Amino acid sequence: MNTVTDSTINPSMLRLAECGRQRRFRKGVLLINEGDRNDTLFVILSGRVKVFSVDEREREITYSVYGAGETVGEMCLDGGPRSASVVTLEPTVCAIVTRDELLEHIKGHPEFALELLARVIALARMATRNTRSMALLDVYGRVVQLLESMSDVQADGTRVIAERLTHIEIANRIGCSREMVSRLLKDLRQGNYLAIKDKGWVMSKVLPSHW
Repeated sequence: MNTVTDSTINPSMLRLAECGRQRRFRKGVLLINEGDRNDTLFVILSGRVKVFSVDEREREITYSVYGAGETVGEMCLDGGPRSASVVTLEPTVCAIVTRDELLEHIKGHPEFALELLARVIALARMATRNTRSMALLDVYGRVVQLLESMSDVQADGTRVIAERLTHIEIANRIGCSREMVSRLLKDLRQGNYLAIKDKGWVMSKVLPSHW
C-alpha cells in the first residue's frame, strides 16, 4: 500500500484495507447513496468524507465527517439499504472492502470483530447524543456543543478550532437555518468570545451557557 503514509492509522485497520482494492477519488464524489443496496465498506486511507442525508425539500443534515483510519459503510453487514449518503470533501484514497471480504477477514482475525462492534456502538452513542441534542438544546446550545467538540485547549486556556466551517456547514450539522448560525456567530464575535485565526477560530473565553 504505497499510498498509505499516515503512521497514525491503526495497524488492524490497515490489515483490513489490504483485503480490498484501493481507489482514489476526487473531491465531491458520492461514495454511498442513501437507500441503495450494496455490500461495500470503505476504509479511509487519506482525505475526508462527509456522512449526510437530504430530505425531499433538499434540506441537508450532516451526521459526521471522517478522516484517515476510519471507516464508513459498516451497515452493509445486515444486507439492508444504506441509511445515509457519503461524499468526499477533498481528494481521498479508500480501500473498498466487500461484505464477503470483511467476513473472511474476521474469520482470520476474530479480535477484529470486537473492534468493529466497538465502532458500531460508538456510532449508536453518537446518534443518541445527536438526537438528545436536537430534542433538548436550543440552536445556540447546539452551536456551542459543536464548537467545543471541535476545539483543542491551549496552554493559555484558550480553545482553538483548526478548521473554520462555513455557516451552512454548521447549520447542516446542527439542524437549523444558515441565517440563525450567521447571527449567533456574529454576536459571539462582537462579544469577543470568538475570533477568526488563520483558517480557523479561537475562543478566548468560555462561551456563555445561554444567549
